[in-house]
Amino acid sequence: MNPITLPNTGRTTTQLGFGCSSLMGATGRKESLALLEHAFDAGFRHFDVAPMYGYGAAEGCLGDFMALHPDEVTITTKYGIPPPPNQGLMRAARRAIGPLLKAIPSVKKRLASAANTVTAAAPKAPFTAAAAQVSLDNSLRELGTDRIDLFLLHEAEAQELTDDALLPFLENAQAAGKIGAFGCGSTAGSIPALVTHKPAYTRILQYEWSVLGKPLGPLNAFTLHHRSLTEHFQELQTALARKPETRNRWSTEINADLAQPGMLAALMLKASLVHNPESIVLVSSRNRHHITENVRVASDDSLIEPARKLYTVAQREGATVLGGS
Repeated sequence: MNPITLPNTGRTTTQLGFGCSSLMGATGRKESLALLEHAFDAGFRHFDVAPMYGYGAAEGCLGDFMALHPDEVTITTKYGIPPPPNQGLMRAARRAIGPLLKAIPSVKKRLASAANTVTAAAPKAPFTAAAAQVSLDNSLRELGTDRIDLFLLHEAEAQELTDDALLPFLENAQAAGKIGAFGCGSTAGSIPALVTHKPAYTRILQYEWSVLGKPLGPLNAFTLHHRSLTEHFQELQTALARKPETRNRWSTEINADLAQPGMLAALMLKASLVHNPESIVLVSSRNRHHITENVRVASDDSLIEPARKLYTVAQREGATVLGGS
């Protein structure tokens, strides 16, 4: 995989990063640690986490993994959405129903869905220096480290960044070596306002990117991207399956068979890597085969030109194809 140099640190990591949102939700600690080890063995060296992930337990799990690989990985964590309340109760319930999860996979899927619902509905913490201090100290403790490479304001909106003490706090934490660099992780729709009105917070930006998304243009920031597949892949795959003539025409134009299993997903991920060569592209999965396949795609140069062409045709016709699905 292409090496990426992180800003303000000189540390080098992999362009493909592993998103830890799937840890410790419907997955126990032993299984979560095994998943992290599999991702490491496959080639991942950047790991993205947040205090809210895994009912509040993902940072601690990642910290246990990092202790086995000192100075071998880089990390992003975030501040702004705290862990859910009653974490101890949730973990106890998770242990109690563990045998049921193994016996009935559908229950595990429903628990994962419930975890995502809790995550989506979680209230934000105030974007203040005091709250950021508490969150940073907690993250350093949970991760078992004295330095976080990238520290992001989680789902921040420009109008929420009103505390005059927050920026000096982040700059002081960076100067003290507690964080390598800081910025915002938000939706693509929120990025322009952040860049325009709060540029000091946008040295690092994390937001979704896919072949179907609207380009944001030059941002003068180090970027991380996620959601290159997720619902965009499912929507586009379904739409093209319903329109085989369009799928065949696209296949001819990009010189790759989109009816072949896995091809569309591979090219959508590869397009994210190719069109963002100096960014970290995050993927998240509990499926070991998918984790390994993502690394294969990242390393396969034969997919570069088809991925570029898929981006071109998806930008030109993707909205129409989805709109008529």
